[in-house]
Amino acid sequence: MEKLTSLTRRRGFIYPGSDIYGGMANSWDYGPLGVQLRMNVKDLFWRMFVTSREDMVGMDAAIIMNPKVWEASGHTKNFSDPLVDCKSCHHRYRADHLLEATSAEPEYNTSAPQSLTDIKCPKCGGELTEVRNFNLMFETQVGAVQGEGSTAYLRPETAPGMFTNFKNVVETSRKKIPFGMAQIGKAFRNEITTGNFIFRVREFEQMEVEYFIEEDQWEATFKEWQQIMHDFADALGLDNSKLHDVEISEEERAFYSKRTVDFEYEYPFGQKELWGLVYRTDHDLKAHMDASGQDLTYHDQQTGKRFLPHVIEPSMGLGRTVLAALLSAYTEEEVATAKEGETAKRVVMKFPSVIAPVQVAVLPLSKKDELSKPARELAAKLRKKFRVEYDETQSIGKRYRRQDEIGTPLCVTFDFYSIEDNAVTIRDRDTMEQKRIKIPELETYITEQFS
Repeated sequence: MEKLTSLTRRRGFIYPGSDIYGGMANSWDYGPLGVQLRMNVKDLFWRMFVTSREDMVGMDAAIIMNPKVWEASGHTKNFSDPLVDCKSCHHRYRADHLLEATSAEPEYNTSAPQSLTDIKCPKCGGELTEVRNFNLMFETQVGAVQGEGSTAYLRPETAPGMFTNFKNVVETSRKKIPFGMAQIGKAFRNEITTGNFIFRVREFEQMEVEYFIEEDQWEATFKEWQQIMHDFADALGLDNSKLHDVEISEEERAFYSKRTVDFEYEYPFGQKELWGLVYRTDHDLKAHMDASGQDLTYHDQQTGKRFLPHVIEPSMGLGRTVLAALLSAYTEEEVATAKEGETAKRVVMKFPSVIAPVQVAVLPLSKKDELSKPARELAAKLRKKFRVEYDETQSIGKRYRRQDEIGTPLCVTFDFYSIEDNAVTIRDRDTMEQKRIKIPELETYITEQFS
């Protein structure tokens, strides 16, 4: 993790938030390469889960919604973590995390862990208070006058915005069951225990699907989405040997879930949840129908049947996905140097080309106008189809290493021979093999490599 966080800061992927003011605990800003990586992951998700399917639509709900939404969904009452405080230093901890750290068995998401009598404060050794629940939603005030009726919340998850829009989407999209909605958006949780870089933060993005079905379709549909999520992992280049499907027991599942599978990844700090797949039954639509008084049943015009749809939910945190992609891509290799018999360490980010922040680097062998001018023209032409970086600073060897560290799959070198033979040298990131390609054939060659 130390090597990865150092690289991401040095190369412009991720910076500590508010850095010039000393930072803010577990706040992170995405730099030029990081924001492009995030965008590429989102684009891949949208393409695989939405635009390539005829049974999916997208939407984007408001971050601040009517507080009644959160009352109906149970968040106002139940969306909380079990906390304890140290009576001496007043440091606050999540009780389930303390139990987990001491190899005890926390009861995740079902009740507050109570077996803390023998556990002391990890910071000072002091005695801990009794467990109490702490709501994770950020409160805010809406309107000019603060007071009763003005309290609202920053959404802690994106799903309720899709459930409350179910009727609107059915009427306007004319989709028939089974069909799904997808959304990518910010969510906010007042987490007490944050850490492990971008793994657990208070402000994050979710990529979620709510797929609406008839009840008797749930098992087959669950299996289909489980495979789709594995296909997404493959497309991201995640290390399959570190990805595990973990069946969550009935005792540990959320009360509305009839089946939950967590996709867990072996991070350097332990095997933790990456994504989740949940069969939520008809709980959500029923809760919002009862609370709002609106009819959210679905009418099948072919059969005349009216029913409340059940839901399969694939849910993915963008930050955790980016972290798993970074860890899977990070590679250290010993490669030969110019001196016979000597090797040096090469750090390379082996991103799949579909998510690589930079896909092609154009590198003139010299800064002289006779090379830089046509090289810039070539970069501009390639930029219409690929993500391209132009770099003419330092030796060609150092530029290759720089592109390796940011994960650029292909480097195109424009040299003095290029003026005569109308060809360039193209270098593969993973094999370091070099080929001479005619410039008119270059775009086709790159497209074939990326396909």
